[in-house]
Amino acid sequence: MSDRQSQTEVILIGAGIMSATLGTLLKELVPDWKITVFEKLASAGEESSNEWNNAGTGHAALCELNYTVEKPDGTVDISKAVSINEQFQVSRQFWSYLVNGSLIRNPQEFIMPLPHMSMVQGEKNVSFLKKRFEALSGNPLFQGMEYSDDPGKLKEWIPLIMQGRNLNEPIAATKIDSGTDVNFGALTRILFDHLSQQGVGINYKHSVDNMRRTADGSWELKVRNLNGGSVERHTAQFVFIGGGGGSLHLLQKSGIPEGKGIGGFPVSGLFMVCTNPEIVQQHHAKVYGKAKVGAPPMSVPHLDTRFIDNKKSLLFGPFAGFSPKFLKTGSMFDLIGTVKPGNVMTMLAAGAKNVPLTKYLIEQVMLSKEKRMEELREFIPNARSEDWDLVVAGQRVQVIKDTAAGGKGTLQFGTEVVSAADGSIAALLGASPGASTAVSVMLEVLKKCFPQQMPAWEPKLKEMIPSYGVSLAKNPKLNEEIHAATAQALGLSRELQPV
Repeated sequence: MSDRQSQTEVILIGAGIMSATLGTLLKELVPDWKITVFEKLASAGEESSNEWNNAGTGHAALCELNYTVEKPDGTVDISKAVSINEQFQVSRQFWSYLVNGSLIRNPQEFIMPLPHMSMVQGEKNVSFLKKRFEALSGNPLFQGMEYSDDPGKLKEWIPLIMQGRNLNEPIAATKIDSGTDVNFGALTRILFDHLSQQGVGINYKHSVDNMRRTADGSWELKVRNLNGGSVERHTAQFVFIGGGGGSLHLLQKSGIPEGKGIGGFPVSGLFMVCTNPEIVQQHHAKVYGKAKVGAPPMSVPHLDTRFIDNKKSLLFGPFAGFSPKFLKTGSMFDLIGTVKPGNVMTMLAAGAKNVPLTKYLIEQVMLSKEKRMEELREFIPNARSEDWDLVVAGQRVQVIKDTAAGGKGTLQFGTEVVSAADGSIAALLGASPGASTAVSVMLEVLKKCFPQQMPAWEPKLKEMIPSYGVSLAKNPKLNEEIHAATAQALGLSRELQPV
């Protein structure tokens, strides 16, 4: 077993969308920095970022009802939806900059225009959707949103969903044509191809097994080459842990105090997929419904048109499942391996608090295909079992921590950056909206970890992201200009395909 040593300035762990985004940002800001990437799988974007492992919604809060909460007084709080939409606009601007600079050549390989819709049934839900529409449609970010509770209009919008539907209760939907379908797996591979051409060292089949702080404040990583098993030691001034569900293990191994007391709860997902062209051509939208009572936010049912490998398909789900693995390619001991003295009480408190969630997950795991088809028929009444197959989606690890608002062992449903006080290491934990907000999240990493360099980087950041430091929701004219410019750069201003 040989032991090879090398030094670099930046190490990125995990070849997913987060490392791809951070590496691309850094290469634009400081082209001469030496960046090295370690990924334990054989290629980029194979885990959480893979197109079959996530919904690819281009989460802009246009259709996801769980981002707009009805308050006790009956009004709808849209603040989270506005924040997520702003973050997605930042991603669009950065991708447009890369396209305009010919760093990405064919945006249609990863992003396509697609209407985003919300659909609900029942008087109470219809009333909520109308209030949500009224609250959002006055905001510049949600311009162009339409609402209808007319079954005739809905047949035009969503013929497959309306076909054979029993209209014995009220039904309503909102539609906005500025939505997108994003293939984050393809985008991740495109960005890593670009980084490779820029001289970034990308090492596949390399597993980071351990890390420690050295006397001079840098980080030494113990890396195992999975082709042959040799051990390598690599040092860097800055380390980013972007290993999806695998990030928590490495954060704990770093020993930084900011990582103590944090746990993780894995949730797996399943989708039903249809590739029958006769059915696929009858639906052209992402349509989100309302989560059932007791279901976690990541289990909001939706019927999505997807563009993968230049083929159009339909995905319905997600059906939640449970596995103790933190990655699809992980170990059955992942969950138990992250229980430490520093977080055991937090984990136990989360277990006690989330009995309904655990019960829900067990019920979901036990569902037969026919039971899943029954849920699908709530969306597509005429769905036939033989047209739909089951696909296992990616593992998501929800953050568990103690919070002032939620108390001990609170399950978090967002993404979270955990970084050392001196900015020498950062880890990304959590799940949705994840990939869609990657650029904003990586800008947060830069702010936390490179505060001294940020003033010098600001002009370049504004060139890459014209709205940098400005709220688009509060600047309608700027929002309109940027939205039009990014739509043109990314090829989204072409006419939407008819259903």
